[in-house]
Amino acid sequence: MNSSIRRQTLGDVLRRTALRVPGKTAIICGETQWTFAEFDAIVSRLAAGLSQMGVVHGERVAVLARNSHGFAALRFALARLGAVLVPINFMLKAEEVAYILRHAGARMLATDSALAEVARAAAALQTEVREFIWLPSEDPSEAVPGMHRFDALAACQESLPTATLASTDLLQIVYTSGTESSPKGVMLTHDAVLWQYVSCVVDADIAAQDLTLHALPLYHCAQLDVFFGPAIFIGSTSVITSKPVPDNLLAMIEKFKVTSFFAPPTVWIALLRSPAFDANRIASLVKGYYGASIMPVEVLRELAARLPKVRLWNLYGQTEIAPLATMLGPDDQLRKPGSCGRAVLNVETRVVDDQLHDVRPGEVGEIVHRSPHLMLGYFHDDERTRAAFEGDWFHSGDLATIDDEGFITVVDRMKDMIKSGGENVASREVEEMIYRLPQVSEVAVIGLADPRWVEAVTAVIVLKAGHSLSETEVMAHCSMHMANFKSPKRVVFAESLPKNPSGKLLKRELRKSYGNAS
Repeated sequence: MNSSIRRQTLGDVLRRTALRVPGKTAIICGETQWTFAEFDAIVSRLAAGLSQMGVVHGERVAVLARNSHGFAALRFALARLGAVLVPINFMLKAEEVAYILRHAGARMLATDSALAEVARAAAALQTEVREFIWLPSEDPSEAVPGMHRFDALAACQESLPTATLASTDLLQIVYTSGTESSPKGVMLTHDAVLWQYVSCVVDADIAAQDLTLHALPLYHCAQLDVFFGPAIFIGSTSVITSKPVPDNLLAMIEKFKVTSFFAPPTVWIALLRSPAFDANRIASLVKGYYGASIMPVEVLRELAARLPKVRLWNLYGQTEIAPLATMLGPDDQLRKPGSCGRAVLNVETRVVDDQLHDVRPGEVGEIVHRSPHLMLGYFHDDERTRAAFEGDWFHSGDLATIDDEGFITVVDRMKDMIKSGGENVASREVEEMIYRLPQVSEVAVIGLADPRWVEAVTAVIVLKAGHSLSETEVMAHCSMHMANFKSPKRVVFAESLPKNPSGKLLKRELRKSYGNAS
């Protein structure tokens, strides 16, 4: 039997949706609108153009770009070729981007006009990148000279070459900060991502009649694979913007009569605090989603009071599970405040002790999963892959409790991950950057509660005897070499750091000591 007969890949998903609802609007971005039939045809021509450039099955193609119709089309074109998407956080500095390019072995890098300078600077830092692809932006922009133009590639009239694709092929490598100083490349197959789409449709109520605003970055697995991908899968309309600021979001919800919107708590808080906020302007909105960090209970109550028509979902997971793992639905938001809910359709989740025994209700343990959503492993990192799957369960690294109804509440992060403004920040990476300052004797980086960032990156520093250093100097040093979201928002100077008798640093004590400091 021909393997394509039973195949289900991301490229197949778009084609099947286009056959079902060819004339329905699929994409709205700036001045661009595509029906599903048009989107499918553009993706096929773009795939053929990329093939003419030399993109082949298994090729890793990196993308450093803000949200746009071009990003959306490239995502599906690569899948149709069997190439591998490597999305990169556009807030990273050139040296951080270069690390990912080198590690992934990417020869091609897609970018837009605003990020072209960073893209070229990163590619020049001992990477294999030799070809650049220019992507159009939400707002009209000039193509960058010396790059392959999206519109030219998407005008290719050559036939798309026949490729032997399988559902188990690698679809994407998504780099996550993890808890170490170097990012990890999470390998996700077509079938892992598509099983996750099914869970999203069922448990997050992604529906064909939705009109969804995609405002958070598509480089991030939450927007890309919990919302945008399932929207294409189910056949709903997607409005894409690159500007997740309150004035723009409120205007777009009002203009397009958006019904569904996802954002981390920081963005929901910003919307509520905006002088332009008016519930009557956004009366079309009936579904609201949050994740990436914990929503303060008081904000939940405020959302319920000020947007009573909006049903809320809390979605919890991580890149390694494509990324949805658990869900707290609308009926339980105020009944189980702070909880991340229970496992979604295609996930089995437990909270366990060190011997992988289930903890009793109220006891703290680690969240572990089994699911077809899960990654193959970490790219070129067998050791960390083995550790992640120890005992034949995937270890999330999150500490949680579970109640007698099976609702899970995350209480801490085993390896001191900080989630600041919806972005993962590895404390060790920031610590190593601060250790470059010669005045520093010891440093511990922690996340402290913050009304804007939810968790603010905070550095607690012990100086070497006879040396001086200011908060401004520390922040300037970090901002010069790291993405702004990783740089400390607060710096505290201390005489010593708390440790246990074996010398282990006690970050929990630091959080207690400085959590209420101004």
